[in-house]
Amino acid sequence: MQHTTNTILMVRPLHFRMNEQTAVNNYYQTAMKGVLPETVNARAQQEFDNFVEKLRAIDVEVIVIHDTEENDTPDSVFPNNWISFHENGTVGLYPMFAENRRLERREDVFDVLEEKGFVINDVLDYTSAEEEGLFLEGTGSLLLDRVNGKAYCALSARADEDLFIEFCEDFDYFPVIFTAYQTVDNERKPIYHTNVMMCLAETFSVICLESIDDKKERKQVLQHLKESGKEVITITESQVEHFAGNMLQVQGEQGELCMVMSSSAYHSLTESQIAKITKHCKIVHSSLDTIEACGGGSARCMMAEVFLPKA
Repeated sequence: MQHTTNTILMVRPLHFRMNEQTAVNNYYQTAMKGVLPETVNARAQQEFDNFVEKLRAIDVEVIVIHDTEENDTPDSVFPNNWISFHENGTVGLYPMFAENRRLERREDVFDVLEEKGFVINDVLDYTSAEEEGLFLEGTGSLLLDRVNGKAYCALSARADEDLFIEFCEDFDYFPVIFTAYQTVDNERKPIYHTNVMMCLAETFSVICLESIDDKKERKQVLQHLKESGKEVITITESQVEHFAGNMLQVQGEQGELCMVMSSSAYHSLTESQIAKITKHCKIVHSSLDTIEACGGGSARCMMAEVFLPKA
């Protein structure tokens, strides 16, 4: 099993804006007051294009899918929430909390991948859980340690425990379950996605331990990371607000490992944290200010990793 891939699927936005349906429990979203909607969308597209360019410059294969006109999909730029691709040729399809995000799921994505020589053997579809009001938003909710067979999940309105356990049984992962919180108006509220406060790389993990309020859960998560041989690099809640947890390690030229993040995340890190990361791999960062502000998600959310086998 590989932990990282050289192939990333990304969706270029067409209707980008702050999604009112996700803002109810994504407390990182903010409306850009006084900025015209078309300006917000144009800025997001520019950030997207620059980001793709930076990934391609380090030899990452980026498959760009264009959002369609017919559906109003303000969050289409975050495809990792509705689909995941696995080494055995299985694709996972996930139930989404916001109704307008369900429109992001598109079967033509399968055709594009198959045309590029990827093999799809099976589709595990969890989307019927939406009818019961249960959600599990892909690799936003699930952090997969593919090599050590562990899946980490911070429970929230978008990550249901039973669905997570079902996923782990289907894909043969050991479930590591906890809840991560952030302070909103002096109240502790669950962080909407695991990948906002935590990132798993081959030999290390970036994690906001202080967001796990339950000491026993915190200890258990740490134990699993250390058992898996990962150096633990901790970040603060304030760095999480700059999306420093929302990073992804990818394979660049000749398999060189790179940690990809937004410029906001990078500039929030201390010299010592940067030194710890660069001991393991190089860092690539790109400005995603508009996407982060309105979308409440960052670099990791924009990249759906393709682990499918080639024909």
